[in-house]
Amino acid sequence: MGTWTLGVIGGSGLYGIDSIENGRWESVASPWGQPSDQVYRGQMDGVEVVFLPRHGRGHSISPSYLNYRANIDVLKRCGVTDILSLSAVGSLREDYKPGDFVMVDQFIDRTFAREKSFFGQGVVAHVSMAHPVCERLAHMAAEAADMLDVTVHKGGTYLVMEGPQFSSLAESKLYRQWGCDVIGMTNMPEAKLAREAEMSYATIAMVTDFDCWHEEEDHVSVTNVLEVLKGNADLGRGTVLNLIKMMAVVDRTPSPQGIETGLDFAIITPPEARDEEALSKLDAVAGRVLKCQ
Repeated sequence: MGTWTLGVIGGSGLYGIDSIENGRWESVASPWGQPSDQVYRGQMDGVEVVFLPRHGRGHSISPSYLNYRANIDVLKRCGVTDILSLSAVGSLREDYKPGDFVMVDQFIDRTFAREKSFFGQGVVAHVSMAHPVCERLAHMAAEAADMLDVTVHKGGTYLVMEGPQFSSLAESKLYRQWGCDVIGMTNMPEAKLAREAEMSYATIAMVTDFDCWHEEEDHVSVTNVLEVLKGNADLGRGTVLNLIKMMAVVDRTPSPQGIETGLDFAIITPPEARDEEALSKLDAVAGRVLKCQ
């Protein structure tokens, strides 16, 4: 049996967590560059917690300029086993309303200006993303949110757009035709990198608006979004605290989806052909498997 170390990535409006014992901001260096901010580390009910504000304190980093690789790498270096990502999104469905939470289980990645893998020149690997979310963590997070006064939708497809502009009306209608449920700008390549780093990952998508497809609602604007964000952020914090309390009374076992061993058969470059500089940057992300090869 193992213990949980929960990593929390806070999205728009969520820049800190209350009730963490021995909390302190720490700088963690990454060979992938500068992460969004320091990490806030502490414990609650015996569970180690590592919080990272995705856009930095003060929300100074746009989605396209986030260093997703460094963010995931520093969480791995902190010993994180499970990542709960909180993300503000627009709804593409009539029944997913502002203020609702959606436990996402699928993604469509429409981003194009981001580094999306730890593996590339010098060391090549291919991990499966058929089921990008850890089902166990998502189920626990949904239960944690259900304890609060919030509507929780269990399941949904998150369309990740590049941004930073919001959708055109034609795009919004197209994504609805595709069967997407929510739209945002940040969970890719975050989910892909978490899988490469062999960490369980789940997303709570916090609905702030109806994007621009809804004829009877105002088109999305920062002003409208900010009005909903505060309430969502408070509920997001409550969900995290409830999740920690749940983890405190349950031993962590290996993921039924085999997430912690996802790299066992993913690296295709043979040892003799691997670039030493590339290998040195993979010490945290892939050290487990590289030491055995």
